[in-house]
Amino acid sequence: MSASAGNFDEMHNADGTVREAYASYCSWFDEQKTALLKRKHGEAETNFRKTGITFNVYGEDEAEERLIPFDMVPRVITAAEWRKLTRGIEQRVSALNAFMHDLYHRQEIIRAGRIPERLFRDNAAWLPNMVGFTPPGGVYTHIVGIDLVRTGPDEFFVLEDNARTPSGVSYMLENRETMMAMFPELFMRMPVEAVSDYPRRLAKSLAACAPKCAQDKPVVAVLTPGIYNSAYFEHAFLADQMGAELVEGSDLRVVDGRVAMRTTAGYQPVDVLYRRVDDDFLDPLTFNEDSVLGVPGIMDVYRASGITIANAPGTGVADDKAIYSFMPEIVEFYTGEKPLLPNVETHRCADPDELKYVLDNLAELVVKEVHGSGGYGMLIGPTSSKKEIEEFRRKIVAHPENYIAQPTLSLSTCPIFTKKGLAPRHVDLRPFVLVSPDKIDITPGGLTRVALREGSLVVNSSQGGGTKDTWVLKD
Repeated sequence: MSASAGNFDEMHNADGTVREAYASYCSWFDEQKTALLKRKHGEAETNFRKTGITFNVYGEDEAEERLIPFDMVPRVITAAEWRKLTRGIEQRVSALNAFMHDLYHRQEIIRAGRIPERLFRDNAAWLPNMVGFTPPGGVYTHIVGIDLVRTGPDEFFVLEDNARTPSGVSYMLENRETMMAMFPELFMRMPVEAVSDYPRRLAKSLAACAPKCAQDKPVVAVLTPGIYNSAYFEHAFLADQMGAELVEGSDLRVVDGRVAMRTTAGYQPVDVLYRRVDDDFLDPLTFNEDSVLGVPGIMDVYRASGITIANAPGTGVADDKAIYSFMPEIVEFYTGEKPLLPNVETHRCADPDELKYVLDNLAELVVKEVHGSGGYGMLIGPTSSKKEIEEFRRKIVAHPENYIAQPTLSLSTCPIFTKKGLAPRHVDLRPFVLVSPDKIDITPGGLTRVALREGSLVVNSSQGGGTKDTWVLKD
């Protein structure tokens, strides 16, 4: 398998030789019998089904549960590459947290003219209830997922920031456990950084963000919308791995000014709530009055510093793709440094000149909804029909402020295991970042998502993508 034209092949050099990072893996792979590898591939799928690692597909009549395909060829990142990524991620996450604080306080970045006020004034994710309030420990973005793409040996770009409720960490952990069970000898050959301690690090990081009223050992709980949520497996998995309680809104109530959960010994106060419920459903007294997923009165307790909510309500502003386009300015404003990890070039359709450029070049661009996620609500110009492009053009013209556009990147490829052997497919990477008052902790690796269809650039599981184990090598 040689490098595919126009794309950076992470395993092979342009002349077909193996890159150093993959040398040990490739020599091992060449020693294996094809029949054994095919059997192992089948075993991995069976294991995922037994474990129950599925996700729900919304918008389909049967709302079926699907298995996220797992590919057993690891994605390998060198220690030097990871150090570079770590520095850039730390810088970006620090800036995001400072930006959140500023937006809900003095708004210095807007006063300085670095970003337009309309970006948050017209933004549904910006919560007036958070104005003037600082979360316990000053942390807004406790758990962050930064989506990265690679286009060359030293070229990494941030594709997206996930500061609201980033998902996928359970797949990172299960992918590793599956690989270690199937190929233990590989981990003897290659010095791979561990990821299995993520739940312990998560519990420690959340506990460090507990409010001052917490006991010596803060009580942490995971709030889930329930079994019908697409990421329910992950909610239950993380609660179990952390030794935390998994609760639904009906398990919680406000008692004596604290949020308490129902136990066999009565109601017990919760210090930190890792919520996987969207802002709008968090408190029916403050937001959506019809919500049965949240806790009536929790926002009053929160603003009185009686509980930590992770991530803080209102952090969804940072997920906004129009805000994303200003991230270079945001990083520089709060850190005094140029971004170590650049953005993908982004055209804001709200700007008349940019809009004209986008409409004139739709066939070459990727267009995304400002609030979109999961690969929905987007146009990939080069792979779309004329009819699809014209339909999308009408949407953009009707509401230009709802869209941004980016060039179609030559995403790097990693090999996947197919019936015919190894074949290159496009990938991205979501490292997981934990933020506490005195530390930014990045798990070495993250979730590599892979577009399993040949030529496809869409890696999202909801659009047919799969996942890989991500190996960060030790020095």
